[in-house]
Amino acid sequence: MTTVTRPAVALALSALLLITGCAGIARKPAPDDAALPGGMNRDELLTTIATCHLRRVVQNEDRGATDAVVIAAVERYGFEVEDMVERANALTVAAVDDPAARASLRRLAGTACERLAALTGASSGLVRFDRSGNIGNTWVVVNGEIHDGFADEVIDKLRREKAVGLLITSPGGSLYEARRLGRYLRQNGLRVGVKDVCTSACVDVLAGGIERFVTRGAKLGIHQSKVPKHLSSHEGGQLSVVAAALYLREMGIDDTVALAAASVPNDKMYWISVAEALETGLATKLVDSL
Repeated sequence: MTTVTRPAVALALSALLLITGCAGIARKPAPDDAALPGGMNRDELLTTIATCHLRRVVQNEDRGATDAVVIAAVERYGFEVEDMVERANALTVAAVDDPAARASLRRLAGTACERLAALTGASSGLVRFDRSGNIGNTWVVVNGEIHDGFADEVIDKLRREKAVGLLITSPGGSLYEARRLGRYLRQNGLRVGVKDVCTSACVDVLAGGIERFVTRGAKLGIHQSKVPKHLSSHEGGQLSVVAAALYLREMGIDDTVALAAASVPNDKMYWISVAEALETGLATKLVDSL
């Protein structure tokens, strides 16, 4: 497992900050409450922004962490960064002192970043800044089989290296480990990229990325899962298809991918074209390099 910095992704994040006004673009005037989305007033929107920010800070144990949609919302709706930080601090103090406030904050945190993504049209995703205010852009690179303990190993590496994404090349392996890692990646706003081969359970890791980058040379392959010995071939096959479809649906990906996999014996491979990956949502962006 190695760690790298990816200029192509750094450029994308820099462009986002430039678009959202954090690189010197003039701030839009604050809108009236009537112009705010979904019937929210400014106080409710500020709380949602601050809660999304807190979610990324707490998840990553990093004061330099936030989310791209926080940056977008602060700019679009005319808030000052200081306003957001002050609200985040107030929410934290209230949660420490009041169990009801803590429960309320936990509930709001579960959907805050997703709500902001829907409101702003920006892609949610972890953003990190170093002590100098520069964008952190570390990606962890993983090659090899998805073995027992794989999820914990990768999660530990991502946290230690303060990574914003994972680049993976793998022939697959444990579906349990792949889906556990995939859910962690999605919950924590981390991206996944594939430039080489990613087959079988590896596709479930890719599916977990909050953004999913592939190059034109990426080879994505799927097939039937092996049926556990304690189940009949028919029963095990049905359970595997259902589990795969539910996982993909959870990740917002067309579950026909699971049906395609079910039609291919586990000693063969169905190769998903880049166009099909984009169409089904398995990939969100085609990039020239990673």
